[in-house]
Amino acid sequence: MKRSRPELNTGSMADISFLLLTFFLLTSSIDTDLGILRRLPPPPDPTQEQADIKKRNIFTVLVNKNDDLLVQGRPMDISMLKAAAKEFIANPYNSPDLPEKKSEYIPGLGEVEISKGVISLKNDRGTSYKMYLKVQNELTAAFNELRDELSVQRFGVKFSQLSNQEYIDAIQKAIPMSISEAEPENVGGK
Repeated sequence: MKRSRPELNTGSMADISFLLLTFFLLTSSIDTDLGILRRLPPPPDPTQEQADIKKRNIFTVLVNKNDDLLVQGRPMDISMLKAAAKEFIANPYNSPDLPEKKSEYIPGLGEVEISKGVISLKNDRGTSYKMYLKVQNELTAAFNELRDELSVQRFGVKFSQLSNQEYIDAIQKAIPMSISEAEPENVGGK
């Protein structure tokens, strides 16, 4: 007579492993990376001379380790940064304290005055990532709003709604994203 081998009931093991898998998926957090969509400029040509930038053409933004904002040497609330950056870049009244403009012909737009202004951003090593992103968002929003205004004025639609690549390039050339970011260092704070 043959002996029968006892079989194991594995149905409950499958249930347990499914419950464990579900538990770990629900209780673990999967971080998603945040980033800033920005194309870096090409490396500088070593044969090209360094251009001197006049002080009036630089808009300095400093963020210290306490996330305090210092714009053009004065404390500023983050909610006012976008408006200040827009006024600096646009220089609507050709103020001698704001950046110079150069006149240039751009296909699709004609003769346009382009700001020579550069926003210089410097962060402390202790600046929080949240504040860093807020400052970047406000500065980017300033350029985007200026591009939207020019696009609506010339083409009747916002910059983000343009589908013609020639028009997109023209608006980007008329209002270049001029943000210079220095390497973080200890810029002070209390």
